[in-house]
Amino acid sequence: MIFLLGPAGLCVGYLYKYFGSSVEAGNNLILEEVHDPKAVIPVRMTPLILIGTFVSHLFGAAAGREGTAIQTGASLADQLTKPLRLMPRDRRILLMTGISAGFASVFGTPLAGAIFGIEVLAFGRLNYDAIAPCFIAAFVGDLVTKAWGAHHTIYTITAIPVLNVSGILSSMVAGVAFGLVAMAFAKTTHAVSHTARRLISSAPFRPFFGGIIITATVLLIGTTKYIGLGIPTIVTSFHAKLPVYDFAGKFLLTSITIGTGFKGGEVTPLFFIGSTLGNALSRILPLPSSLLTGMGFAAVFSGAANTPIASTLMAMELFGAEAGAYAGIACVVSYLFSGHSGIYHAQRVGRSKHLSATAEEGMSLALVAKMRNTPATAQKETANDSVLA
Repeated sequence: MIFLLGPAGLCVGYLYKYFGSSVEAGNNLILEEVHDPKAVIPVRMTPLILIGTFVSHLFGAAAGREGTAIQTGASLADQLTKPLRLMPRDRRILLMTGISAGFASVFGTPLAGAIFGIEVLAFGRLNYDAIAPCFIAAFVGDLVTKAWGAHHTIYTITAIPVLNVSGILSSMVAGVAFGLVAMAFAKTTHAVSHTARRLISSAPFRPFFGGIIITATVLLIGTTKYIGLGIPTIVTSFHAKLPVYDFAGKFLLTSITIGTGFKGGEVTPLFFIGSTLGNALSRILPLPSSLLTGMGFAAVFSGAANTPIASTLMAMELFGAEAGAYAGIACVVSYLFSGHSGIYHAQRVGRSKHLSATAEEGMSLALVAKMRNTPATAQKETANDSVLA
């Protein structure tokens, strides 16, 4: 079926061209609506992202599923805006609850989901006006998913040493590696997207050619290990040593998949990248392999999504509090070392991570990236335009 990935991508591309052009921005559209409420998100976002993700997984694209969950939660929740005659402030909270419910449901982590809906909007700043609705939505969403009989994958860390100075320092070193890889992944994915847009003017043909590249790569390397969700490899990484290059294979194919327009999401592939990278780091760091695997699982996501608190809570929910302490250190360091980049371009800078003239409060990550490529003489004008907007 991998030979049909290109044509499948073409079909989804045309589906969005004729029926979903207004919702093609996906997660970024939702974040923009939270920041600057304008129009109710069309309900067709839900069936379109579901079909797009199903096709991506069926034919072998290296995509995740959190995008489907977030877009489903937010777009369905937003349909209550008009019947309830919600004001923009209340609609903003409604969208945040949809994000929380979707994230909590798909990963079975209600605490992480509740905070993710708040934290993902703007890094460096938390707004607590939606904390109660987000918590309620996350737990209800998780309970509903379980009531349907859906089961989540169980990951087990087999060895957790007592936390000491050596363990803290090792966690920090690992966090640096996780953050740099997270930053590289975000920038690479956006670079692939920009290149595809520049070279291929027709949007439906971008996933078509992306699918051909992925198919050719799979045939060249002779394995399907790096496509799909990759959960079997993630589970294996907690119990056995894997090749040190596994994270790079998933990194490359996921960047091509998302960058060329396939639907799904980046988070589960980021779990794959992080867990296999942690597994590889166990060869040089004095921490158990399964522990480093779990740390990478959460920390690469933390750096790429700029959500260190939600990522730490997720590690605690999945692996337990003792492992969560190590993961929390790695998540925070990863967040700091991933820079002002991320997988969501509509995410805002709440407070700059570092002393940087190109990352002022209120800027979107897309604007930050644009200013990096803008001559210094024009940067001030661009920043002023952002503040006025």
